[in-house]
Amino acid sequence: MTTPILAASRRTRRTPFSARVEAAGVKGYTVYNHMLLATSFRSVEEDYWHLKRHVQVWDVGCERQVEIVGSDAARLVQSMTPRDLSKAQIGQCLYAPLIDEAALMINDPVILKLAPDRFWLSIADTDVELWAKGLAYAGKLQARITEPDVWPLAVQGPKADDLMARVLGDKVASIGYFRFATLAFKRHPLIVARTGWSRQGGFEIYLDDWALGEKLWDALMDAGDDLDVGPGCPNLIERIESGLLSFGNDVTRANNPLEAGLERFCHLNRAVDCMGRRALEEIAAKGPARRVRGIRFNAQAVPGCVLPWPVKAKRKPIGHVTSAAFSPQLKCGIAFALLDRDHWEAGLAVTIETPEGPRPGTVADLPLIPPGR
Repeated sequence: MTTPILAASRRTRRTPFSARVEAAGVKGYTVYNHMLLATSFRSVEEDYWHLKRHVQVWDVGCERQVEIVGSDAARLVQSMTPRDLSKAQIGQCLYAPLIDEAALMINDPVILKLAPDRFWLSIADTDVELWAKGLAYAGKLQARITEPDVWPLAVQGPKADDLMARVLGDKVASIGYFRFATLAFKRHPLIVARTGWSRQGGFEIYLDDWALGEKLWDALMDAGDDLDVGPGCPNLIERIESGLLSFGNDVTRANNPLEAGLERFCHLNRAVDCMGRRALEEIAAKGPARRVRGIRFNAQAVPGCVLPWPVKAKRKPIGHVTSAAFSPQLKCGIAFALLDRDHWEAGLAVTIETPEGPRPGTVADLPLIPPGR
């Protein structure tokens, strides 16, 4: 049987770090925002243990930035999300679901407030730039929307602070959680945020000079030899354990933020002028009909979840699995599942219809492994 290949072209854009990713022995890719994103280097499980014990450098240039600048920039950004941004500070990063007129999710970026009239939306996998342009045009708002040449590089893992200090200086220690600062690399100022798509701690460096890409990668690798630094990427096992949902997999355009468990980012008790607010209020009043939950299930190995796997309780369909993996720490299969309202309580016995046959399991709270464990 011939293994299919992914044919890269100009539609799958490269990053300043692509050559280094390839030289590091990347073994798999996915496509994210029309770009290649690594999925493994050693193996998913080996990468998992390395991330939890050491430090990794991730090319996440596919986290495109949508820059919104102008006198109506703050108004436009607020109109896209039910999270109240009125008290956001310069230097702050804010996770924020974006919704449409029906309160269905458009994206779930991290918003960086660079100035009172300038924002970066560090987006997941949808074309937010086009959505923002349409809203600005329809609302006759004074805002310029562009995709700047900014390429995030993540440093993740328990030794991330040590590595970053060696390359960017001791000031990295003063960057608060979900805050950013401007630090110099080879006398070039770079925005550095204490963020990242893992629960192991770390940073994202927003590179805005392509020519510095390989130099920055090499500097991190050279400085971290005794820290066992290595290449890495968002890890399927670690993110499911940590309760980190993937837009496009666990949450899609068919979901609202309450189904994704994002109530704390939906400030319906405040004067937030947001598209879709009325629709979201109606959903909140009734309660979501379904919700993303965790499941632990019996398995020694877990196949890839390309298509949704049915979930049943007492032979009755109650939802479907969206992502799944084997957890080396929990010694069982773990999954995200979108479950019906009457069947999402923790401890409920369920059956997952995997491609390799039915597997018994139980519904569990997220995160499956609480922070600190």
